[in-house]
Amino acid sequence: MMGDAGFLLMGVDPVDFFYVQKNGHKSSPSRRTQPAPWHPARKPAKNLSHAQQNCNAKAPRPSMIELRSVTHAYGDRPVLHDLSLRLAERRIAILGGNGSGKSTLARLLNGLIVPASGTVAVDGLDTRSDGRAVRQRVGFVFQNPDTQIVYPTVEEDIAFGLKARKLPKDEIARRVAGALERYGLDRYRHQPAHQMSGGEKQLLAIAGVLVLEPAYVIFDEPTTLLDLRNRRKVIELLRGLPQTVIVVTHDLDMVRDFDRALVLEDGRVVADGPPAETVPAYIERLG
Repeated sequence: MMGDAGFLLMGVDPVDFFYVQKNGHKSSPSRRTQPAPWHPARKPAKNLSHAQQNCNAKAPRPSMIELRSVTHAYGDRPVLHDLSLRLAERRIAILGGNGSGKSTLARLLNGLIVPASGTVAVDGLDTRSDGRAVRQRVGFVFQNPDTQIVYPTVEEDIAFGLKARKLPKDEIARRVAGALERYGLDRYRHQPAHQMSGGEKQLLAIAGVLVLEPAYVIFDEPTTLLDLRNRRKVIELLRGLPQTVIVVTHDLDMVRDFDRALVLEDGRVVADGPPAETVPAYIERLG
């Protein structure tokens, strides 16, 4: 469980909170001045000409995550090398050994970090200049659920992100009630989150992200810390989600029915295609 820091950061995008916790400083990407998040129902800005408004209305943003010539390093240690990808499939796996760049790539996809060079765009929104809007579209579930559990009780924790977005109280209550029922957490509504099992905590962390209704959800090793029963439960949950799901994992059985699997090695994509082709290639490279 997080301590008082969660309460001090009320009203902040919840991913910003996780960014601060993981990076140890307060200059998260969304602290910079950024334009308001794009929304399809948003009215055209008044200072645009009629022609510009019509042009914008006729040019919907592409539904995909795109990386263009992305390179990243930590200090002098290069992690990713000149990646160019278009991620549009409904279920995508990111495979690779430890240190291959998987987790760095995942964090680039929703602006938790920005590339040293190149660009990452989500539905046309640049993670460098539109970070807050990107993180409203792309949810992120960390490997360890304790990283994401902020409030003391289950109900409060699920409501945290909704309150940060200043939604109306009745809307918050409706969404929280729906999430509690949908993910089998209703009986734990008022229970201290730290008393839950590992599998229950993982469901709580997932519910806290999905209640925000992102268009994309990234999971970083979602089954690694789970027993067999809870692993199956999480896999079934992922299969039923309407969102685009991108999963960083070593769990090869989980991804066999995915639409696409990428294999990273030394910061480069060495295999990309249907899991029926890329999983055997990955196993062969493991030697």
